[in-house]
Amino acid sequence: MWHFMLNCRGVRKGTDAYMQFGFTLKPDLSIERMLNLTRQAEDGGFHYGWIFDSHILWKEPYPLLTLMAANTRSLRLGTCVTNPAVRDITVTASLFATLNLVSGGRMVLGIGRGDSSRRVLGKRPVSWSELEKAVNTFRALTAGQEIEYEGQPTCIRWAAGSPPVWIAGYGPKVLDMAGRVADGVILQFADPDLISWCIGFVREGARQAGRDFSRIEVMAAAPAWLSNDEQLARERVRWFPALVSNHVLDLIRRYRPEELPASLTTYVRNRAGYDYQRHCEVDSDNKSFVTDDVVDRFCLLGPARAQIEKLKILSSAGVTQFNLYLMSGNEEEQLRAFQMEVMAEFQKIRH
Repeated sequence: MWHFMLNCRGVRKGTDAYMQFGFTLKPDLSIERMLNLTRQAEDGGFHYGWIFDSHILWKEPYPLLTLMAANTRSLRLGTCVTNPAVRDITVTASLFATLNLVSGGRMVLGIGRGDSSRRVLGKRPVSWSELEKAVNTFRALTAGQEIEYEGQPTCIRWAAGSPPVWIAGYGPKVLDMAGRVADGVILQFADPDLISWCIGFVREGARQAGRDFSRIEVMAAAPAWLSNDEQLARERVRWFPALVSNHVLDLIRRYRPEELPASLTTYVRNRAGYDYQRHCEVDSDNKSFVTDDVVDRFCLLGPARAQIEKLKILSSAGVTQFNLYLMSGNEEEQLRAFQMEVMAEFQKIRH
């Protein structure tokens, strides 16, 4: 385990830790409700507001991010996550450059290889090298630099200030790449052992690139359900390991078994299939193969004291942001309870 401190700029130092908190919305709610949840989260002390990007399944995220920016004061906002393929990267760069003006510089790009937004169209995720190239292009364009793009000199001349880039991934290659180029890493589970395994590749990528690993943020993104009834809690979030299984199967196709931890790969053995039209739905049959122990490892469950203890372990493993996937039902009540009983108490302890 590693022990760090996070100062006010988000850089880990020392022997203790301060964790920031974010939330993610699935844009299938009404626009009014999403904005109310965003305001509620900011008023409750959350630092980041994220939104899924799967434009066929749910509402388009960029008009919603515009509204979220207009309805908040300090919340940092971004995609969790977009990818380089469903929109030309020059479009994504222009969108974020515009949103950075709208928000007063509060935007963050969360980007990965692509899952639901690609697969629902019958397409595969992009490669890690394509993702790295897209990130470099995004950074240059949002900084107002002129580059050669597909043989054409290209510059967004009015862009000023490139947003931070957080890269999502699971496999060694994309995590190594993230260590070389990312401002932050998005890890979609709250399993401290798997997070430690992932961080090892990020750290090595940073070392090879001559970067200071302590300046790379690490996010654990997962749903939480606050309840003394642990079985009830499990049923509210069992959909989440099913979501992760799509990425796990992709890893199994790309790597030898000995290159991946068994705690990540074995739980998908009994998976029959996945219906993307029921993606991230609490009542979907997609979750039927997920066992209780996997739910417990991947999510934040149970009473407040149990969730606080797990947050301590995640912090010690190197996590600098816990991102609450707010899409398991009763969102307003769960957000309020998490903020008051878990987040606020955790921050008191760590201070």
